[in-house]
This record gives sequence, structure tokens and C-alpha cells, in this order.
Amino acid sequence: MQPRFVGRLGVADAVTVTNAALGFLAVVVATIEPELSARLILLAAVADGLDGVIAKKLGSTPAGEYLDSLADVASFGVAPAVLVFVVARGHWGLTDPSARTIAAFCVPAIFVAMAVVRLGLYTAYDVGNGHTEGVPSTLSATILAATVVAGVGNAAVLLVTTGAFAYLMVTRVTYPDLYPRDALAMGGVQALAILAPTAFGRAFPKLLLGAALAYLLLGPRFYWRDADCDLDAHEVEAPRT
Repeated sequence: MQPRFVGRLGVADAVTVTNAALGFLAVVVATIEPELSARLILLAAVADGLDGVIAKKLGSTPAGEYLDSLADVASFGVAPAVLVFVVARGHWGLTDPSARTIAAFCVPAIFVAMAVVRLGLYTAYDVGNGHTEGVPSTLSATILAATVVAGVGNAAVLLVTTGAFAYLMVTRVTYPDLYPRDALAMGGVQALAILAPTAFGRAFPKLLLGAALAYLLLGPRFYWRDADCDLDAHEVEAPRT
């Protein structure tokens, strides 16, 4: 009996599903090697950008935008939340009831909940607009993962950052889509951070973290493109969910 998806899903959808699988792997690996888990999250972010490029070149399917948000829940909601929890457990133990224990359990859980809300709103209202409200879940996960790969493994810093993103993902702050050249450049830096995380004093994950933070802080105010450039800007679909 032929699977239902045969003939209904395309190449871009296959990459999106791969993104979801990478999210699962990142969750499992987090309990063994947190830094590798962070690199898998970054790889999922690369896949998230690649599926948009493929959809633009080869065409998309009606299921594509829904699959994208569902996959992102795994890769950019659950996976980074588990990563942060595992790092906190490794640093603090979390064997006794305490404020640290409560924070380590509750903050990542709230992050997942807000990522689901953010992705649902994105799918319903933002797809195809050239911009999105709230900090993209991909950006939040990239910053958390890049922080770990860059060697910043302080549990308190990660929990505070995770809590901040839980709020920022559902704000009304508007983020424009990345220019195609910037999306490709970001993907290249992500690839280097994944493949050579410790090279040159962890230069590549630090560069990725710096670029992501720059977009986080400056994007809503300084990154807007002229209306005449909008069509060109959508030639490559940037990861922004």
C-alpha cells in the first residue's frame, strides 16, 4: 500500500521533515553531549532555510507551510528548551526543591509553550508578508545553540536568555525578512560553526552568535528594505519562523 504522502509532498517538504528529525536527535543527544545537541539545532536551522530556497526554485505544496511550523516546534521549541534544561541540571544537580530547580523546569516549558503560540500565529497571519511579528523562533534557537557552542555554558545565563525569548517571541515587535545574500551568508557561518566549532578559538560560533544578536537588536529598526526591493528579497526564503 502506497503511503499517503507520495505525490502530495515535494523535495522542500522532505527537507522540512528532515528538520523535524534533527530536532528529535538534538533532544536525545542533549542528554549525552549538549554541545553536539546545539550543533544539531544549528543544522536544523540550515535545513529550515534550505527548504525555503528549494520551495522557491522547485515549487511548494499546500502542506508546506504547516509542515514547516510543525517541524520548527521540534527543532526550535522543544530541542533548545531541553538543551537548556540539561545544561542547568548538569551545573546545579536539581536534586532538591529550590528556586533553581523550579526555574530549570518551568522556564524551558514556558519557552516551548510560547514557541508553539508564536509559530501558530506566524502560520495564520505572517506567511508571505515579508515580515513577522515577534522574535523568530529560529533566531531564538540559533542564539541559544550558538551560545552553547561558543563555550558560554553558564546555566543562569542560558535560563535568563530562554525566559527573555519566551516573552520576545510573542511580542508585536516586527522583524523583516533577511535579504537573500544575508540569509546565504548566515547559512555559511552556521555551517562553519557546525563543522569546525573549536577552530580559531571557537571563532565561527562566536561570529554566528554576534551576527544573530545584531539582527535581534538592530533588525526591527535598521534592516527594513525599500518597497522596490521586496520582490528581489523573496528570491531566497530566509529562515524566520
